[in-house]
Amino acid sequence: MRILDAAGAGIAWDEQSAGMAAVEAFGDPIPEATLASIRRSGLALKGPLETPIGEGFRSINVALRKAFDLYANVRPAYSIVPGGRYAGIDLVTIRENTEGLYVGVEHYVPVAGDPRGAAESTAIVTRAGSERIARFAFEYARTHARRKVTAVHKANILKYTSGLFLDVCREVARAYADVEFDECIVDAMAMNLVLRPERYDVIVTTNLFGDILSDEISGLVGGLGLAPGANIGRSGAIFEAVHGTAPDIAGKGIANPGALVLAGCMLLDHVGQGGCARRVRSALERTIQGGKTLTRDLGGTASTDQFTDAVITAL
Repeated sequence: MRILDAAGAGIAWDEQSAGMAAVEAFGDPIPEATLASIRRSGLALKGPLETPIGEGFRSINVALRKAFDLYANVRPAYSIVPGGRYAGIDLVTIRENTEGLYVGVEHYVPVAGDPRGAAESTAIVTRAGSERIARFAFEYARTHARRKVTAVHKANILKYTSGLFLDVCREVARAYADVEFDECIVDAMAMNLVLRPERYDVIVTTNLFGDILSDEISGLVGGLGLAPGANIGRSGAIFEAVHGTAPDIAGKGIANPGALVLAGCMLLDHVGQGGCARRVRSALERTIQGGKTLTRDLGGTASTDQFTDAVITAL
């Protein structure tokens, strides 16, 4: 927030609670006041929110995406940290955000007297959902001067769900002759991203595959500490740092704010403040590449505030 204010973004902040902090304060992981705030502005910049593993309430992130029909998850990843294993990475993962296995249609099946003897999950893939995410990916490629869209699937095995998704991507691709199109099976894609990431540009895929591959791609550019994401729908958008919570360092002032700063830049782009977003990205990149003021995850000793001050100075 300090960095975006220093850049002259002119954002009026309305701070609201969510996640475990909201459960403790209000008994609700997503209070109505938080939902109302997002409805009013159509925008949110969201920090990481904890979801218990295997128990308790369902994912807050999934619930927010459903509440506002934020069907497109956009995860850009580009090389910032010098001296990494890869150089010149510049990839965007566009993930269908409301369907697939994350719809939460699952249940236990009794087996031989064991009420939890088996578990079943249902993946739901629709023609309409596949078409709108495919079209979003091609429009993104066209408006951002990208050269290629790659559809990632598992249609060789999941012939109905992945098969429908792939068929629709092929249909949509025919309307975008100016954008190169190819396709790749998800396991081959996981390998190719490590061996030849330069072959790819914009990746479009289903919910689960996109969740996994986008984290892999973040690893190519230095990890989740610099990984922003956007959840976009027709009437709203939520921007976030995609990494998880870190309860072990909460309140110590040592976390890397880079992912959230970059998410803020995506928000600025979304509302037509591209010039301001470019200034912030440039200041962040120069701070990191200067190597003098880095947070611990980047190999330095700077606190969150010291890193923030350095970015503001660079601005």
